[in-house]
Amino acid sequence: MSVVLGETRPLPVRTTPVGDPGDLLAALPGIAPYAWIRNGEGLVGWGEAARAVVPPGPGRFAWAREWLAGVLGDAQVDDAVRHPGSGPVAFGSFTFDEDAHGSVLVVPRAVLVRRDGQAWLTTIGDAPLETSSPIGHPGRISYGDGSLTAPEWERVVARAARRIREGELEKVVLARDLVAVAEHPIDVRLLLARLARRYPECYTFSVAGMVGATPELLIRRTGQEIESLVLAGTTPRGSSQADDVARGAALLASAKDRHEHECAIASVRETLAPLCSSLTTPDEPELLTLPNVQHLASHVTGRLADGASVLDVVAAMHPTAAVGGTPTKTAIEVIRELEGMDRAGYAGPVGWIDAHGDGEWGIALRSGVVEGRRARLFAGCGIMGDSDPASELAEAQAKFRVMQYALEG
Repeated sequence: MSVVLGETRPLPVRTTPVGDPGDLLAALPGIAPYAWIRNGEGLVGWGEAARAVVPPGPGRFAWAREWLAGVLGDAQVDDAVRHPGSGPVAFGSFTFDEDAHGSVLVVPRAVLVRRDGQAWLTTIGDAPLETSSPIGHPGRISYGDGSLTAPEWERVVARAARRIREGELEKVVLARDLVAVAEHPIDVRLLLARLARRYPECYTFSVAGMVGATPELLIRRTGQEIESLVLAGTTPRGSSQADDVARGAALLASAKDRHEHECAIASVRETLAPLCSSLTTPDEPELLTLPNVQHLASHVTGRLADGASVLDVVAAMHPTAAVGGTPTKTAIEVIRELEGMDRAGYAGPVGWIDAHGDGEWGIALRSGVVEGRRARLFAGCGIMGDSDPASELAEAQAKFRVMQYALEG
């Protein structure tokens, strides 16, 4: 059952230009911060004017769209900016598995935005805005196994690779979790600040306890124009510059990783083509280099044919082959059978949408669910027929380091 909280009357919304706020994250209060930041730009929000727990099932995105239309469409808006992200905005996080509980949409009472050299503040209602408070530090961090131990997860990888070799499917993405317990309550703002500083090219996000820095843009809609960044194929960074270059070259030449990437691109192309009047996908991937790993990356651009909102495109695209597998339906069944855990919001869509249907949504990678002193961290790997379990475990460990850095500094 859904839970809807907030205003029972049309939301009174006001958006006004403001001076450069500097560090957006510094404006956040300590309670339930919302964020979507890349290279110092983006949106932060706090407070709740309206909130919905989206019911699970195949119709969840349609339900969310209708709820948003009712809440945002009836808003009484005074918008002096009129750009994507002005007026009322909802932040959202959807679970990876459509049958899992935990998808949520929130319309904050205040949203501060910096985009393309401009800045503005949107407020809802007359309630006083919360002020920022000192950031708390979590103290000592201890780690424990999540749903599976490392050896157990390696055995799962071996089973999946064998099923791929037997022809059941081409690829499956398997995730594992790690539990972190802090000495003191974990302040999400500290994690966001560390992630944004260390991974500026990623999208640093916080929505309803789901926190991370994802390199993967599922979809951006600005008017009729859309953009997606597809990542599939990964190698850890090298121990020296020469080793780093060699690893990148090996990734570009890897038949396993190139095939994994081609599966992901084909999935996006097949999904977006019916929605678009034009669609461009590159012939060759490029390297995306991050502080901890290198990825094969492809930029996809297009133009929507019928004015679908960004959430409509999210509904069509999720789950992609990059986080599920190929063919997707079979891969999801294998994930449910072998993975041995609930992914929650990991590898699910996370982002924001405004009243005009514009917005940005990423795939919640390099992330964790934070509650009190506890954080559940996630990492995943694309498994192919020739995958080596030990190598996949090492890749997952490298991906865990993003959130471990956020916790430990």
